[in-house]
Amino acid sequence: MPAKQDYYETLGVGRNATDEEVKRAFRQLAFKHHPDHNHGEGAEEKFKEINEAYEILSDPDKRAAYDRFGHTGAAGVFGRGFEGFDFGGFGDIFDAFFGGATTATRQAPQRGADLHHGLTITFEEAAFGCEKELNILRTEHCSLCQGTGSRPGSQPARCPNCNGTGQVQRTQQSIFGRFSHTTTCNQCHGEGRIITEPCPQCRGTGREKRQHHILSRIPAGVDDGSQMRLRGEGEAGFRGGSQGDLYVTLSVKPHEFFTRDGDDIIYKLPINFTQAALGAEVEVPTLDGKTRLQVPAGSQSGDVFRLKGKGIPHLNRNGRGDQFATLFVFTPRSLTKKQRQLLEELASSLGPANMPASKKRSGVAGRFRDVLGA
Repeated sequence: MPAKQDYYETLGVGRNATDEEVKRAFRQLAFKHHPDHNHGEGAEEKFKEINEAYEILSDPDKRAAYDRFGHTGAAGVFGRGFEGFDFGGFGDIFDAFFGGATTATRQAPQRGADLHHGLTITFEEAAFGCEKELNILRTEHCSLCQGTGSRPGSQPARCPNCNGTGQVQRTQQSIFGRFSHTTTCNQCHGEGRIITEPCPQCRGTGREKRQHHILSRIPAGVDDGSQMRLRGEGEAGFRGGSQGDLYVTLSVKPHEFFTRDGDDIIYKLPINFTQAALGAEVEVPTLDGKTRLQVPAGSQSGDVFRLKGKGIPHLNRNGRGDQFATLFVFTPRSLTKKQRQLLEELASSLGPANMPASKKRSGVAGRFRDVLGA
């Protein structure tokens, strides 16, 4: 273990230095090497050495023993010296000693907590918007005492511990002497007042849980998982703080036969093989009601028809998506004797289902057709 430096050299004073000179030297060095100010390598160790030196030289008995016997004499008076000394709380002492004590203030207004609520709506309500009544259980100011926490007709009393300031001054003894710093009053918790007659409804809290009804407008075009923010509809704040917000997460029920792709609607349109072969005008459901669609002769399963502007309204802007009707040709599960006979005659006349390569459609573009406007 390296030999300890002479305490007088550590503080930079002579052996005949006065108590005031020792104290002044310590202040300057402690401020320079305090870990809160000096983040250089070795600053913490240097700071400990300075404190150890001051602890010995500021005490007449310890200083006399050190002057006579050196470090051995100082350790004999002081016990184990500075080994194991806890500097964890030394920052507070240092701050107080050099005039940097923390100041407690009255507790500031605090914003209320945000709330979250789930709401289920139909496919059509999501598309066109709707109004919904939300029933929310939230913390509000007490309806009897209006949030004061005191029984109606009574007033809170000034805190006797802090005289209404919300702060108390505490004096402590340290190796530097006595010092004071200000903290929050632990009796009124910084409020400066104490409720002597609590409200019987909220028991002095000034708050209570109540069911709240909100009529909310759901905009057109929302989707499953969309979230709305209703400002000021959350829980009440503290000490005059603003209310929190309410976040509503939407869940959209699946539609009976529509599916959604962004702002477009996908519809699977069933037709029989005679309609596909001969062509037909068929009825197609949309969000706006039923419309007529002309299926041309020779249509195939998988052909897509676009109904422009029949999709979901765009959220927060004008216009709508489209509806896409995808054909699928279904085969009857059972036939009458007459139907079977006719189909067998048709099958004999058609022969094998081999389409010339030049006639085949390929890709989505070859199977897509616009209807109801371009």
